[in-house]
Amino acid sequence: MLAKTVRAGLAATLLFPLGGQCVAQHTLKKSAPGNAISDSDLVKTLPGFQNESVEVNGVRLHYVAGGHGSPILLLPGWPETWWAYRKIMPRLAKDHRVLSIDLRGMGSSSRPADGYDKKTMANDIAQLLVKLQYDKAIVVGHDIGAMVAFSLAENHPDQVEKLVMLDSSHPSPAYLSLALLPSPGTFGEKVDDDHPYFWWFAFHQVKGLPEQLLEGRAGLEQEWFFHYMLKDESSITPKDRAVYAAAYSSRDSIRASNAWYQAFDQDIKDYASYQTLSMPVLGVGGPSYTRLKALLDLKAPGSLTVRVAGSGHFIAEEKPLELLGFLDKFLKP
Repeated sequence: MLAKTVRAGLAATLLFPLGGQCVAQHTLKKSAPGNAISDSDLVKTLPGFQNESVEVNGVRLHYVAGGHGSPILLLPGWPETWWAYRKIMPRLAKDHRVLSIDLRGMGSSSRPADGYDKKTMANDIAQLLVKLQYDKAIVVGHDIGAMVAFSLAENHPDQVEKLVMLDSSHPSPAYLSLALLPSPGTFGEKVDDDHPYFWWFAFHQVKGLPEQLLEGRAGLEQEWFFHYMLKDESSITPKDRAVYAAAYSSRDSIRASNAWYQAFDQDIKDYASYQTLSMPVLGVGGPSYTRLKALLDLKAPGSLTVRVAGSGHFIAEEKPLELLGFLDKFLKP
């Protein structure tokens, strides 16, 4: 028992330093009594929405759906689930059939042994649209979800009416040049928008070790990440953090989510064959505004990329009203 305690403490100290402080000082806050975090409990807080699931492409995809009208798909990223869009779902549901989807390997969806390249994950979504008898949909993606959304638009353009990417770009050859060490003087407690240090891209490449270190305590890594990438840390509450920590604390969920990063090599190879997009495209950036704009200027001529002032990486949670404002303008016929 003592050995396990020492190993856990050492891992937290080595992996998650915060300006001389350890993330142990920012440990996951347990949700208050009665703060249920299961999908069935969470969906009760969103009137008009319900849990659904469907078998497609060899996986079961879980999603939360509500509203009426043309479909809009919301694709989350790491380290979150469908819950990431909770603040904008009710407003979007006034004019659309909204589906917030747990991707392959995420939340209550299946965690197969393979298929975590973004082209395969995009095919999951393409088949979901077919299964639900939607000819096409508006697709909004954040983080890993933005990569899947971009791949869907590239590989299934007839199914994407409009594309929105939130603060993330698709893996490209530039990923192969990411620095192992941060630029001197740029790495602190908060992300330097001009010099971000994506150390977790490398950490998630490792097979087996993250599962050993993070099983039952994925919230440690998440707390560091939220602190680094959020400008308004109150926008993701203790309850929200408990939802996300629970979703990624099993060995299987850690393995599956790491596989999204381990597939970057294949994603970069697929990117080499991608052409320019012809559907309307909107980029909404926070810290990754410059990188997202560079991608869309190249691959989506005529696209618009906007920066959300005062927002960190998690725009849908930090600046939901501002995001809805951009979406309202973009989604008008």
